[in-house]
Amino acid sequence: MRARVRSNAIAWGGALLLAVAACAADPSSTQGAGASTGASTTKPSAASTPATAHGHGAPATAGASPTRAPLRAGERFLTLRVPTAYSPSPPSTGTDDYRCFLLDPRLSKDAMVTGVDVLPGNPKVVHHVILFRVPPGQVARAQALDAAQPGQGWTCFGGSGVDSQGASLDAAPWLGAWAPGGGERVLAKDVGMPLEKGSRVVMQVHYNLVAGRGPDTTAARLRLAPADGSRKTLQTVLLPAPVELPCRPGHTGPLCSRPASVADVTKRFGTLAGLTGNYLNMVCKGVGPSATQTCTRPVTEKATIRAVAGHMHLLGRSISITVNRGRPDERRVLDIPVWDFDDQGSRAVTPAVHVKPGDTLTVQCRHDQALRDVLPAFAGQPERYVVWGEGTTDEMCLGIVMVTRP
Repeated sequence: MRARVRSNAIAWGGALLLAVAACAADPSSTQGAGASTGASTTKPSAASTPATAHGHGAPATAGASPTRAPLRAGERFLTLRVPTAYSPSPPSTGTDDYRCFLLDPRLSKDAMVTGVDVLPGNPKVVHHVILFRVPPGQVARAQALDAAQPGQGWTCFGGSGVDSQGASLDAAPWLGAWAPGGGERVLAKDVGMPLEKGSRVVMQVHYNLVAGRGPDTTAARLRLAPADGSRKTLQTVLLPAPVELPCRPGHTGPLCSRPASVADVTKRFGTLAGLTGNYLNMVCKGVGPSATQTCTRPVTEKATIRAVAGHMHLLGRSISITVNRGRPDERRVLDIPVWDFDDQGSRAVTPAVHVKPGDTLTVQCRHDQALRDVLPAFAGQPERYVVWGEGTTDEMCLGIVMVTRP
């Protein structure tokens, strides 16, 4: 039974890889997401919450990147892109299309990824991008998924659908990600992410069609360095927490009950997506309907925290990550008191924080249904009981912790 529980946890971990933040950030950099919306903690107004297609800030310019750092000694650039433009189309009801594209870096030898620059081709429809590494032993599986559906790529709600090595919450198979506000993320010179000869890269693009439609040619530019043993391996730890945001008093509707909302998420994104909320409540000892949710997970092995990030959607208000919450040695490594959806860059942890078995990591998120009244993405949508979901107008609560391990 214990083995089965662990197997299920790994499967759920893979499903939760869908969440995003700019996780390939420079652990030595102090670049961060400055929250500047000025939003009130009580009643928002149109003046205090910038209104764009996504509801916050201005979208990035197509192909633009805020950072263009020069190559360092031994590095080279490799650009991966889909052969032809893809026109997103939701496979079910709703406005969200998750599409995975299998890309071949054609490596002649093992390499280390030292930076990632995602170039959204059509920022009106690109909600986020995640790059997954596919080790040689899983390439055939990825090719089968690609061949099973017509056109480029395959539908991939949840993770990529490829059982990549380390597909768990403690070692997510991410190479990098892009979300609004992201640019090139260059790793510190002493770390990298391994990419073996014969590997492939899956580029998962989340398209949302609320702001428009049209073809997309999103690409990814990798910064590669030799795998010469001079760099430590940077790994991504994911800290998901439940989302249980009830309708406001005086607001009613067919989706204001939790069962109806879960059924709607299941209809749009599949059975596993619909069950995710129940799983998170069980693992995180959920407190039930509340604007504030937390989850605490034990540290299972020694690690050094190099950088952190958070991810929520449009109803997010604040997010934090704390080491050893409630203990004398408590330390908050991420604190975003005013969430800005369009600025999801990661933050360096300086000095780096060392953790060990017996320590804990806690993520806490606060969401606010009142934002529905001022954000264009919710125009014409009835209020609903909000649970964890993959759509732009659904919600998430996710802490991202980037670590090196002995």
